[in-house]
Amino acid sequence: MKTFKQPLTAKEEAAYLSLLETGGEAERAQAKRILTEHNLRLVAHIAKKYQNVDEEMEDMISIGTIGLIKAIDSFDAGKGKLSTYASRCIDNELLMFLRARKKISREVSLYEPIGTDREGNEINLLDIIEQDQDDVVDRMETADKLSRLAGLIRGTLNDREREIITLRYGLADGHEVTQREIGHKLGISRSYVSRIEKKALEKLRTAFETL
Repeated sequence: MKTFKQPLTAKEEAAYLSLLETGGEAERAQAKRILTEHNLRLVAHIAKKYQNVDEEMEDMISIGTIGLIKAIDSFDAGKGKLSTYASRCIDNELLMFLRARKKISREVSLYEPIGTDREGNEINLLDIIEQDQDDVVDRMETADKLSRLAGLIRGTLNDREREIITLRYGLADGHEVTQREIGHKLGISRSYVSRIEKKALEKLRTAFETL
């Protein structure tokens, strides 16, 4: 990880905060830059709390820096220390990012088309796995789709692809596993897991289209 500048002394920080409020445009821009640069160590420290999530640390630091900048822009010197206030802003920014990514990741993976049904309608994993059917005929069709999906997973994917898809979408026990967790379990990188997952989904999509 890159080396960050040392934190400012209390006196230096107070001077730049004052300049941020009362200085000219160029002085305010310089003060903001310096306050940001010298608090990046704080961003990295907070980002490390999330080192086990399915995201690269550099990305987490970048997102945390957005929170830091927001904190500097909105900080009121009369309400305590900048570092305390910035910590909350950085944490909030990271949490919002992770929640959004989790939602998007789930939507992308489950809503991603993998083929069409007999009527030519597009099918995705969510249609097959999570349909809530009330009609007996619909339930039978759902069971048929699940059976077809299970058959395709067994017959189309190799052992590693099958294991990754099963873990990622909780097909065995309903518990979805992150790419990073799968990588740790299999002894491979998260990016390699991602490539295998995409290849496996493409195989399933192609197989569905030939049914």
